[in-house]
Amino acid sequence: MGDHAITLLKEPQSGADRMTPTFDELFSEHHKKVLLAAYRVTGNLQDAEDVLQSVFLRLLKRRKYLNSGDNPAGYLSKAAINASIDLLRSKRHTQTDTLNEEIHPSSLGAADSEARQAEQRQHLREALLTLEQHAAEVFALRFFEDFSNVEIAMLLDTSPNSIAVTLHRTRTRLQEILGELEGENR
Repeated sequence: MGDHAITLLKEPQSGADRMTPTFDELFSEHHKKVLLAAYRVTGNLQDAEDVLQSVFLRLLKRRKYLNSGDNPAGYLSKAAINASIDLLRSKRHTQTDTLNEEIHPSSLGAADSEARQAEQRQHLREALLTLEQHAAEVFALRFFEDFSNVEIAMLLDTSPNSIAVTLHRTRTRLQEILGELEGENR
């Protein structure tokens, strides 16, 4: 990221003597996690790299302040998931064929299983895009990033019960959508 560390400084507060990480430190420590979160949602390395870049550019442009007491990993995972969903939605509107590529399972055992799994992941991505943003975000944080309901609630400033209800409704809705997608492909 260059020879100079970019520090995102926060105005000093009385009694606050926490160290503020530099942009370079944040990037070094969290870029792999952001890339992985983006890849899990997009299923495409090039898209995941675009998301990685946009998340950290946004962080730099907005001068978002992350202190050592904050949860930068959670914030950046949430940002990666939202940016990934946004990217897939924009691609879906501009290139409907990209998300609807047909996967033709092979008649070979392992290859057939692998092709079915790839098809299921693609269907899940398509289904996620039909959900409201909050529901998709909560689902991805829980099942793609393995955050607990309590961790998600803290990230989203809500209660664990609210997260549990959202997850239950989202899973029910996804099952309906996936059932419809499976029916269309038969």
